[in-house]
Amino acid sequence: MRTNLLKEEHLMFRDAFRRFVEKEVTPFHAQWEKDGLVPRELWQKAGASGFLCMDVDEAYGGLGAKDYRYNAIISEELVRAAASGPGFAVHTDMVAPYISQFGTEEQKQRWLPGLISGETIAAIAMSEPNTGSDVAGIQTTAVRQGDQYVVNGQKTFISNGILNDLVVVAAKTDPAAAAKGVSLIVVERNMAGYERGRNLDKIGMHAQDTAELFFRDVAVPASNLIGQENMGFIYLMQRLPQERLTIAVGAIAAAEVALEWTIGYCQQRTAFGRPIGKFQNSRFKLAEMKTEIEIGRTFIDHCILLHNRGELSVEQAAMAKWWTTDLQVRVIDQCLQLHGGYGYMLEYPIAKAYIDSRAQKIYGGSNEIMKEIIGRAMGF
Repeated sequence: MRTNLLKEEHLMFRDAFRRFVEKEVTPFHAQWEKDGLVPRELWQKAGASGFLCMDVDEAYGGLGAKDYRYNAIISEELVRAAASGPGFAVHTDMVAPYISQFGTEEQKQRWLPGLISGETIAAIAMSEPNTGSDVAGIQTTAVRQGDQYVVNGQKTFISNGILNDLVVVAAKTDPAAAAKGVSLIVVERNMAGYERGRNLDKIGMHAQDTAELFFRDVAVPASNLIGQENMGFIYLMQRLPQERLTIAVGAIAAAEVALEWTIGYCQQRTAFGRPIGKFQNSRFKLAEMKTEIEIGRTFIDHCILLHNRGELSVEQAAMAKWWTTDLQVRVIDQCLQLHGGYGYMLEYPIAKAYIDSRAQKIYGGSNEIMKEIIGRAMGF
């Protein structure tokens, strides 16, 4: 975000989180990439410092900071540190709001304090092997039997999939009703029949644990239902704009930092007796990227302010997610090209950014789905 959108308290929060990342994340991230996940202790340290679930009410241990700018700061600073491992955004921006907005008072008291402290790590499970972005087509079922639901099914590509202590599962409670038969049910770590599969071997984002989840006759108390039965799809549609905005915030920040790296490289690297930035092709490419990033930043900052006022629409969030992630991938590819052979070497951050960026166009709803949402909003 531009500094003029931030008040003193935001700047102080940003400086504090930047110091946290420099101390607790950057020195260890390379090892976490080899391990395939970050340690649970990082979550606890983040929680103790007030960097998780900032918008949750103070009554449950949160900061009560109902201002998305704090969430955006977390996303931007992790991107600038090239730290793809900590799945804080999934936990804070995508899972906790389902509980704080739609949960009962008992659920809030039971789960929110642990989410805020980092003792409890959260995930959300929508994608399935045969459904992808088609939430209405999910096959996982939750059958009511007395005072419990019996959950059966499989989920895949689940961020925080290995570490999670609770997962919000989208399941069919009325399989014949398509989207109108989806409910959200919280499954907890030690419930019999809930199993994690493999930590998936991805192209990039190697420190972010992404797993398959299996539910085999998992008996879940009916009190773990979020909101009302068969209202899950509506709840998802209400919360997905924030998820997509979070992805867009990270995308524009990633494009900005990639350009910064590349400008520095083009000023220092010489060819034919002069810095490569002096060549017309380089200048033109840098100018094009600078302009497009400026356009993207203006739009994303506008979306952040709209979201703070509760005015960000589903189609605007889809526009932001589609356009900025496409821009991110395109900019990083061009920046890598300007690095030449060195851009292909993993010792240069642009190479890591290149392999980490590709998922952005897929998760949170593929960019093709984003265009479908925009088109439908236009009446087609």
